[in-house]
Amino acid sequence: MTGTTSPPRPPRRVLADLTPLRTSPDYRRLWIGGTISWIGQAMTALAVSLQVYDITGSSFCVGLVGLFSLVPLVAFGLYGGAVADTVDRRALGLYSSLGAAALSIALASAALLDYHRVWFLYAVVALQAVCGALSGPARSAMIPRLLPAAQLPAANALNSVTMTSGTMAGPMLGGMIVGWWGYQAAYLIDAVTFCAALYAMWRLPPMRPDRAEGARGRASVLDGLRFLGTRPNIRMTFFSDLAAMVLAQPKALFPAIAVLWYGGDAKTVGLLVAAPAFGALLGGLLSGWQGRIRRHGLAILLAVAAWGLAIAVFGLTRNLWLGLLFLAAAGWADTVSMVFRSTMLQAATPDEMRGRLQGVFIVVVAGGPRLGDFFAGTAAELASPAMAITGGGLGCVLVLGLLALRWRGFARYDARSPRA
Repeated sequence: MTGTTSPPRPPRRVLADLTPLRTSPDYRRLWIGGTISWIGQAMTALAVSLQVYDITGSSFCVGLVGLFSLVPLVAFGLYGGAVADTVDRRALGLYSSLGAAALSIALASAALLDYHRVWFLYAVVALQAVCGALSGPARSAMIPRLLPAAQLPAANALNSVTMTSGTMAGPMLGGMIVGWWGYQAAYLIDAVTFCAALYAMWRLPPMRPDRAEGARGRASVLDGLRFLGTRPNIRMTFFSDLAAMVLAQPKALFPAIAVLWYGGDAKTVGLLVAAPAFGALLGGLLSGWQGRIRRHGLAILLAVAAWGLAIAVFGLTRNLWLGLLFLAAAGWADTVSMVFRSTMLQAATPDEMRGRLQGVFIVVVAGGPRLGDFFAGTAAELASPAMAITGGGLGCVLVLGLLALRWRGFARYDARSPRA
């Protein structure tokens, strides 16, 4: 009997696959540095909100912090992706991280000098968002150059652990540090944590994007959008995420339902906010099985459907612990979706377009949940919180099904022969 031998099957794992950390020193440094600096940034985000409230006593002014962060992030997200497809991505990541560190030092200096002006805090937050919009696409576009395609799902799962652990640990540490030593201590610690990210970027080799022969010297945002218009599978990764985040994002209703459904208070709201993050963290830590999945499109559809159904059932529950369980399940499903969406975007996009597509990814990820907050708040005002949440979850599943019928090839996407 003759024939070619089949490739070895990936080992069966339950815990997160650490192969990218073992095999690539560059990725390992980038991941460790990113994790440390992400916690520092989350500390600063909380400290700024606390300081704005301390100065103004206004929740509205605190809410404006998010607006001053969102607008530059969305506005510069596409531009940052175009820049990442033009210049050395290592240099872009290094200089934008230096800028973010300098802004944290500026916050600490102002606090030490008792310079408490809300406009100054808003300006720094906006500039921090610009730095993030420039560094994010560059960093994401570098990962496929550091790892083989087979390790991208594991790398994206590890990145999800970075984001969720920072989101959970950063505010907790920030609150304690501000309470013990003041705002300036939180800002200074954030500036120090950037050293890890800067060191990781500095040790990387030059990462100029691969350019097709005859390509223009300056990458165009419009060229990136035109490229996206010809790639249905990549578009579907964005459409599926928007279906989940716009139609089935209940976060804005947590304060109301904490009181109306559970008779709770601010601590109950904290539990509701933490439950999806906890589920997302578990999804990243127990992600070893994802490296064996080849049908990434189908996995995304199932994960987003699971998110919508979990949110819909959460809208029917009136038991707090059962509700937290379904929110955690939704967070887990969101991590699974994010891992495969990121992997498909990295693997099926040519290197010269990765920065611009990562810029679109940032806009979708940043803007979708904010639109979802508006949608949920409006639906709850017109009907009820239960109708907004359950109807939104079922609407997510319905829209996802229609999208899958329109672009049937998405469910057949095979990671072994990625096609955008």
